[in-house]
Formats: sequence, structure tokens, C-alpha cells
Amino acid sequence: MSEPLCILTVHAHPDDEASKGAATIARYRAEGIRTVLVCCTGGEEGDILNPAMDRAEVKDNLGAVRRDELAKAADIIGYETVHMLGYRDSGMPDSDANFHPECFAVASLDEAVDRLVVLLRLERPQVVVTYPDEQGTYNHPDHLRVYEITHPATERAADPSYRPELGEAWSVKKTYYSTWSRARIAARHQAFLDHGLESPYDERWLDRPDTDHQITTRVSIEGYAHVRREGLLAHATQIDPDSKFWFGLPPDVDETIHTVDDYRLARGHEYSELPEDDLFAGLRAAVEISS
Repeated sequence: MSEPLCILTVHAHPDDEASKGAATIARYRAEGIRTVLVCCTGGEEGDILNPAMDRAEVKDNLGAVRRDELAKAADIIGYETVHMLGYRDSGMPDSDANFHPECFAVASLDEAVDRLVVLLRLERPQVVVTYPDEQGTYNHPDHLRVYEITHPATERAADPSYRPELGEAWSVKKTYYSTWSRARIAARHQAFLDHGLESPYDERWLDRPDTDHQITTRVSIEGYAHVRREGLLAHATQIDPDSKFWFGLPPDVDETIHTVDDYRLARGHEYSELPEDDLFAGLRAAVEISS
């Protein structure tokens, strides 16, 4: 019997799973596809951006609070399984946290890769979603590290001669990069203007290089766009419910803007023709979907 379809996403911190591709996961979960999240760090260095959560008891237990928030968000989005890779948040570039001995950025690369190999062999996804090497102006050490471990992990996981004690070899068929497209930013900016609202998209956003020509795959999220909003709100310490950036548009407007999630196919071009409208394009006929 064929393996059931499975998608595994690799994210850096709690809340990244809500801001990147959440509606895609909700759609695939509704289709009966297995959905797995790997979160590499505990988010211990993230700022408390919600004034209502800026309290001593929250600050003193921030790691535990953010694990609880992640569990709530994952349930809302539709992740069946959440794995923590087990590292500490490395903080923003050039901060003292970059040098914490338990942080992701300074961990042994081989060790981090092998931790992901274990999970790939355990969960057996056909599709993996990760981050690209070029991440614009947001070069967070943990986001860069996610890129650095994912490709070697998929290669090692597929090699039956590589550390068989880490599990039975498994070949990931397709690897994608999630992206916030220029088209999405432009559409959201225009929606603010059309509704007489001040747009949070300033020159830093609007002058970013247009890389939309690199997008290979646009997944329809009609009927699921609300999941991003709800998932973000579950991260009560990191997301300000009054944030114009995330929540400045009325929900009924927000959910009708750019009703696709955009991806770039990094590996697995042999399985389907481009452009695609499905991360599992070319794979469904050969694989049984779980009920």
C-alpha cells in the first residue's frame, strides 16, 4: 500500500507557522492530508508586542507561554502533529542572544540536520515547505538556519546508508520555499487605500525587489484565509490584536485579497509541469490520501 500524503513544514519560531502558509495547511488538512509542523526554536527572544500580555508572570515564563500559544495556533490551523527541534531562539542579528550556547544559530549544523532527518524519516512527507536562502531585509539567524538545515536533511534522510539508526530511509519528493509575493503586498496596500485607511506598507515594503517571476506554485486558499488571522491571534504575546499590519482591514475584506498562497518549487521539478496550483501536483495519482 502506498504511503498516505503528508506535508511537513519547517519554521523557525512560534508564530511563523501562522504568518506563512497557514491557510494552505488548513486546506490540505480538510482534504485528509497529514499535516506536520517542525518548529526549530521556542521563541524565547521574541518581543512581547501585545500590551495586555506585558506582565511579570508572562515574562518569567515566556518559553512555556509560547509553547502553549503554539499548541493553540497549530490546532486552529490544522496541524495534526507538532515537533519541537529543541533549540533556543537566537534573537535578532547582532544581539547577545546570538551567542547563547543553546541557541539554534550556534548549534552544530550536523546535529541540527540529523534532528530533522529523524523527523523526516518518522513522518515520511512527500512535500516539505521551508525558507529560501534570500530572505530580503529580514535576515534573522534562525530563519537562515532553517534554510541551511532543510536541504541537507532531505538528502541524508533519503540515503539508506546514512545513519540507519535514525530511522528507515525516506525520500522527500518536493521541497518548496514559502514567500510573501509582491502581488500580495501591492493588493493589500491598495485595499487600505481603497477603504480610506492608512496603509502599514511603507517604502520598506513597496520598494522591495519584485521576485514574483520566481513563484512556481499558487495554492488557492478560498474559504481558508481566515485561518491566518485566527492562528496569529492565538500567539497572544507576539501579536498585537490592534496591529494595523495584520488586522487593519475588515476581515471580510482581508479574506478576499490575493486568495492564493505563493510558493517557489526548490526541488522536485521532475514531478510536475510549471506553473502549479497544488504542492502535491504530480504526486496524488501515486499516493493514497488518508481518511
